[in-house]
Amino acid sequence: MRLKPPTIAPQLAFTDIYGKTTMIGGATGRRTLLCFFRDASCPFCNFRVYELTNRHERLARQGLEIIAVFAATPERVKRFAARKPRPFTVIADPTAASHDAYGIQRSFWRKLKAIVTRIPTLFRGLRIVGLAGLNTNNLLPADFLIDEGGHIVDCWYGRDAGDRIPFERVESFAAKHESKPPPVLSV
Repeated sequence: MRLKPPTIAPQLAFTDIYGKTTMIGGATGRRTLLCFFRDASCPFCNFRVYELTNRHERLARQGLEIIAVFAATPERVKRFAARKPRPFTVIADPTAASHDAYGIQRSFWRKLKAIVTRIPTLFRGLRIVGLAGLNTNNLLPADFLIDEGGHIVDCWYGRDAGDRIPFERVESFAAKHESKPPPVLSV
């Protein structure tokens, strides 16, 4: 079942690919962009990881934490999506239990739709992962913007394997909820 704002995000505990325990969902006190990815070798996913890496510094300055969850083993995630160090948390969930908890669907036809309609992104991603990107699962992507109290403020369930939340929505959330420094009082 799909989640909708202002639902409390399901809370799950994971160990990231470097052995650090990480909580996703629930009231963590952090503003979070929670990204669910398909397979670690997915070309669309790897291109999005590249985009997130390039935008991370600015989003982090605005107080937004990024967590990327892959339906893959830690070894596959390290081989493909995290073969270069990432500035955000990367989680391997080979059972896709977290994907199920967040209501993420599977569809062979919508995976095929992305391959046919998103050819430029497909080729950019294949340059990153090679031909391994042609053998991926049928999960669809999803993104969630979660506030400090654990409420889902915005969510995006991919309509196909390459459909992600637009960065304009992420940046708007980060800017709107950016913590402002206290005013300086003059004496």
